[in-house]
Amino acid sequence: MKARNAVIAAGAGIAAGFIMKQQIDRYQKITPEKALKQAKESFKKQGPISGSWIYMKPEEVEKNGLLYNAYRGGVTRNIDGENKQYEFYIDVDTGAVIDSVETA
Repeated sequence: MKARNAVIAAGAGIAAGFIMKQQIDRYQKITPEKALKQAKESFKKQGPISGSWIYMKPEEVEKNGLLYNAYRGGVTRNIDGENKQYEFYIDVDTGAVIDSVETA
């Protein structure tokens, strides 16, 4: 009987762990590193990137009357021998680029 109880307890523990992992993955926000990687992939479609950065702390951003929690970051691209810098905001929840503007 004791071995049977141990097997049942182990099975219940594994099932509970699996369900918890799925719930955590579903509701976990995107990390700053992953957000930067996604933004860089978007910018790489337009050409090579020579540098990038991202703030680790999310900010509240208003765009088109909507409020977003977003990471602010930037990339530098070399276009025709000239460095051009772009700043972007990327949504913490979805990882979508909310806004991108060329800076000085």
